[in-house]
Amino acid sequence: MPQGQTAGGASLEDHRFPCPSCGSDLRYDPDGMRLLCGHCGHEEPVPERRGAIPELDLRSAQRSELPEHDFEAARFARCPSCGAQVEFDAAIHAKECPFCASPIVTDTGVARVIKPQAQLPFLLGEEAARAAMRKWLGRLWFAPSDLRDYAKAHRRMDGIYVPYWTYDAETRTEYSGQRGTVYYESRRVPVTVNGRRQMVTQQVARVRWTPARGRVARAFDDVLVLGSRSLPKRFTDALAPWDLSALSAYEPRFLAGFRAEGYGVPVEEAYGEAREIMNHVIASDVRADIGGDHQRITRMQTEVGQLTFKHVLLPVWLAAYRYRGRSFRFVINGRTGAVEGERPYSAVKIALAILLGLLVALALAYLQISGQTY
Repeated sequence: MPQGQTAGGASLEDHRFPCPSCGSDLRYDPDGMRLLCGHCGHEEPVPERRGAIPELDLRSAQRSELPEHDFEAARFARCPSCGAQVEFDAAIHAKECPFCASPIVTDTGVARVIKPQAQLPFLLGEEAARAAMRKWLGRLWFAPSDLRDYAKAHRRMDGIYVPYWTYDAETRTEYSGQRGTVYYESRRVPVTVNGRRQMVTQQVARVRWTPARGRVARAFDDVLVLGSRSLPKRFTDALAPWDLSALSAYEPRFLAGFRAEGYGVPVEEAYGEAREIMNHVIASDVRADIGGDHQRITRMQTEVGQLTFKHVLLPVWLAAYRYRGRSFRFVINGRTGAVEGERPYSAVKIALAILLGLLVALALAYLQISGQTY
């Protein structure tokens, strides 16, 4: 993308880095965490910048009062099939969507978006990601053999930086509820022993409830929420956990040769999911504070003090295949190799398995009848 200014003042960032030796584009190489020229072999290290990463104020974002320097301009293409917004070079005008393999045409317009503050760089190269996918496919029952062969073909995978939001919050919660304490009381009950009815004494558990109220505080750090709508949530959940302690300050060189997906979930909307995660943790804190053997929560009132967020990019390898008229997607964590995906089923293999099961059942029945006859 060429450098430039949009009407709103945000800069159009360039993720292309020419080789100083031959002029070809350098590409980030995950295997060596370096920029590498595929033409002449020139390489440059890309250092990570870990440590304290600046946070943005969420309330300012909700009031549309973030400073202009927190924004950038980016050119995205929106896939009409899955809704993904993928960043493209200005020179690219037609492409296949990496999320669903549907053909898309790029939109040459420019969007004003919140800048990323951090990323986790890719640690796995394309070959390592493909090996992880082949291993995952090999464990699938009833997958068509030709799908595995198709997936094993050296078709290019797409390395995508997927958008996430992280939230930090200082919370104080007042609660009321009940503490349940288990006690036992003796009770005479009838039982049958050796065919005869008799009365015995049993200890029966009871719960004594008493009122409880109090206050808990919790500081949340990096509550992670997906900023994309292009992948099913079960896909992205399966890629967790992400080592967010390894986040480094945003460095465009880590994106050289890769693409970034634009966030489709605004930061204000994603905060609703973050609050649900926080509320679940706070409820656990309240139960621990109530104590006893059982707890009931009747009221929680939470005040949120400092509230900040980051826009972060996490690395995912994508393989989207059109197989017999349908799209099947595979996603690979670009750091750990965790895999999740969609898969078709082989009707022939399922039918053979059912037939084999019936034959085994018939054989067992025959052996049982034969044994009884003998």
